Amino acid sequence: MEQLQQRHAAIIGQEIGAGAGQVLAAIKLLDEGATVPFVARYRKEVTGGLDDTQLRTLSERLSYLRELDQRRETVLNSIREQGKLTEDLEKAILAASTKAELEDLYLPYKPKRRTKAQIAREAGLEPLADALLNDPTLEPTATAESYVDPEKGVADAAAALEGARAILVERFGEDADLIGALREKMWNRGRVVSTVRPGKEEAGAKFADYFNFSEPFTSLPSHRILALFRGEKEEVLDISMDPEPEPADPTAAPTLGPTEYERDIAARFGIADQGRPADRWLLDTVRWAWRTRILTHLGIDIRMRLFQNAEDEAVRVFAANLRDLLLAAPAGGRPTMGLDPGYRTGVKVAVVDGTGKVVATDTIYPHEPHRRWQESLVTLAKHVKAHNVELVAIGNGTASRETDKLVGELVRLIPGLTKIVVNEAGASVYSASAYASQELPNLDVSLRGAVSIARRLQDPLAELVKIDPKSIGVGQYQHDVSEAKLSRSLDAVVEDCVNAVGVDVNTASVPLLTRVSGIGESLAANIVAHRNANGPFRTRADLKQVPRLGPKAFEQCAGFLRIRDGDDPLDASAVHPEAYPVVRRILEATGGDIKDLIGNTAKLRTLRPEDFVDDTFGLPTVTDILAELDKPGRDPRPAFRTASFKEGVEELTDLEPGMILEGVVTNVAAFGAFVDIGVHQDGLVHISALSEKFVKDPRDVVRVGQTVKVKVLEVDGARKRISLTMRLNDDALPARRSGDERSGVRAGNRP
Repeated sequence: MEQLQQRHAAIIGQEIGAGAGQVLAAIKLLDEGATVPFVARYRKEVTGGLDDTQLRTLSERLSYLRELDQRRETVLNSIREQGKLTEDLEKAILAASTKAELEDLYLPYKPKRRTKAQIAREAGLEPLADALLNDPTLEPTATAESYVDPEKGVADAAAALEGARAILVERFGEDADLIGALREKMWNRGRVVSTVRPGKEEAGAKFADYFNFSEPFTSLPSHRILALFRGEKEEVLDISMDPEPEPADPTAAPTLGPTEYERDIAARFGIADQGRPADRWLLDTVRWAWRTRILTHLGIDIRMRLFQNAEDEAVRVFAANLRDLLLAAPAGGRPTMGLDPGYRTGVKVAVVDGTGKVVATDTIYPHEPHRRWQESLVTLAKHVKAHNVELVAIGNGTASRETDKLVGELVRLIPGLTKIVVNEAGASVYSASAYASQELPNLDVSLRGAVSIARRLQDPLAELVKIDPKSIGVGQYQHDVSEAKLSRSLDAVVEDCVNAVGVDVNTASVPLLTRVSGIGESLAANIVAHRNANGPFRTRADLKQVPRLGPKAFEQCAGFLRIRDGDDPLDASAVHPEAYPVVRRILEATGGDIKDLIGNTAKLRTLRPEDFVDDTFGLPTVTDILAELDKPGRDPRPAFRTASFKEGVEELTDLEPGMILEGVVTNVAAFGAFVDIGVHQDGLVHISALSEKFVKDPRDVVRVGQTVKVKVLEVDGARKRISLTMRLNDDALPARRSGDERSGVRAGNRP
């Protein structure tokens, strides 16, 4: 076991740029139940300073390697039971570094249904196959005559040769080294080809870019792969994996003779056309093996490889966008009015105080078909004045711009009021959730959405953790990827974000507490129940009185929980209680009081971290403590600011090429960024239009929630498409338009 862990540590260490000792230490901590945020923040000495990104990769790779080892053991046992495990085979299996490599080695020994080759072996035809392969000077038909045996199902020489060919085809197709080499060659040389199915041109118009499409495997970006597979799934496209590159002259006649792959197979088994009697039969067998078995097998492998690569990238993009959204700037504890716009059913209104408590709700009908504009203004003004509202959060769905216009008039009537359009994705999911029913039991489902819109302006992180991350709407093809893989990744992002910001234990909801290191759903419920029964926690030590919150859970969560205005000022900081003795030593050295030291930058800068290092707390921890004392409980999120939509630009028809507008990035995909410019339909800034310089990853330039200036390049009203550029001097469309955003799975658009 120890040797296996060391091997895993060496592999992972190379991949994440860390020493094997660091990885081993991290593995031990994770296996003991420590969380990634806890290890990254409070065990830097133990791991040599591995950060949360490295630790997440470490955890994922460790799971893969352990699964690989379990499968390896199963394979070894299976072959051993068959009595076919040789020393060389065992060495090869033990050296396999990927699941694909392991399965290639296992393929010849994998239990399978009776094949033509097995039937041929049972009929005694394997010696014929071996004879022709080893001695091509033999004449195939004449040699096969001696293997004719009607009782065994071999009626004549032709049947004997057919059986011998089946045996060789299976042998060629199960040679692990050969298949591995051919797979890599096909990956580097081949391409995906897609065509439209007859009669599907009109119904599948959204996939028009792929009706006659070809691109090498190695250059296919993730979004195009998923778009192709979506088109195939919807029965619009036919997709094939072509092992050959696109011909220089598509009109030229196809080249006759063996392909490069067939030559590789022949060379592997010493087959060549030297004019010997069996040469032609053997070469035909190679061709048959390639076209009927090996090519099909490799096509499936490459299809899976493409999908896995695309899936990994899609999950990465979704996770990155979610991180940006969760760490968006909070407006803070200011009285806020949330508006969930609508036409016929009216605009739902909810007012929350600085703590997020609902203090008023209403419904107004300013738009069609009611048109009670003036009455709606009076109602909103009444709520603003009654509850000292400072911010108005407007959901960005249906009737958003019309409602924004209404609030614009309200702002002119009441100086000091600020309006902000908020991404309302997931608000309806929250409204209908069991938690919303518990949290807001006396409110109608439609009004709960307005509450969520108001609260997500005050603190996006605290509100969005109540919603399934997949419903927040910042993904790319999320419905096409593994739900389990996506959930694991998004849960990790939420956990990292929550713990990076920290949580006020006296105000946090159960969903927010659930995401804190070391706290699950039942423990979070226990904390809230204890808080409700006994009043606010005064110290972190009081947490130990919560039922089932034992020493291990306290160790994991205490540093991430904040107690504002408690008995100990340190409880409002990110200093872990286990490190309070270090702070006491610092106080002894400075001769002051903790309240005098916290935030005293001048005094803290005179201290040398090295002077407070001991056997338990090393330099990284002491350095973190001093930084935290300087700015206790600091929020890593940016300062709050708003974007202003241009007056008079409310519909697609109001847009004109050349307009320069301000907008908010709502989603970032591999091919570009979607920007809300206030016309009900997000515009696309193609990756080539994000910057004057070449951009490989759109997130190098923009992030979800960022306010940006864009220029309108083109408006297609019929198809509701807006092309934008952040290169404000551009006068034309981007040179490269992939069309991927038109594949029917655009993220970030509103109906």
